[in-house]
Amino acid sequence: MEKNTERQRNQPTSKQIKIVVIGPESTGKTTLVKQLATHYKAVCVPEYSRIFAEEKKQKGKTLTSDDVLPIAKGQLALEEEVAYHPFVICDTDILATFTYAKIYYPEFNGEALQKYIEKHHADFYFLTYIDVPWEADGIRDLPQKREIAFSEFEQTLKTYNQPYALLKGDQKTRFQTATAIIDKLLQKS
Repeated sequence: MEKNTERQRNQPTSKQIKIVVIGPESTGKTTLVKQLATHYKAVCVPEYSRIFAEEKKQKGKTLTSDDVLPIAKGQLALEEEVAYHPFVICDTDILATFTYAKIYYPEFNGEALQKYIEKHHADFYFLTYIDVPWEADGIRDLPQKREIAFSEFEQTLKTYNQPYALLKGDQKTRFQTATAIIDKLLQKS
């Protein structure tokens, strides 16, 4: 039975704050998400595409364009599981899934994701830059396309008019930049 990826009608009355970290592979996203979630005692939403890819790899299979929609729905289901938490930090989201689909599968028809993209946005995005070394991990496979991927992520955020900040530098610098921005967002909410 497929999980419903739309928010339930009986949503909580208080607004959830949702921060998403996106960017090319091997740019420190997961590390930063975990640091931020720990620092703010927020709920951390993992990257479903990694879970999905690892499961396929264990079966001797690789991802294809047919996996994009199941990955998108899986990511949304993970986010739906924490819909009642006041503060979540996500290690990717539907816009990242859409962007990766454009990078990996140019033949993929992105219209299939549009209804989800229109309904699921973050309060703020952090876009990680490619100024950290690429590290192989058995899933990552596009070290030569990091610059192209970065441009695609930035263009997606601009196309969908999403608020974001670019994170550059080492882990400490990125963390300090992110927390300064989040602190301001929290003061406004």
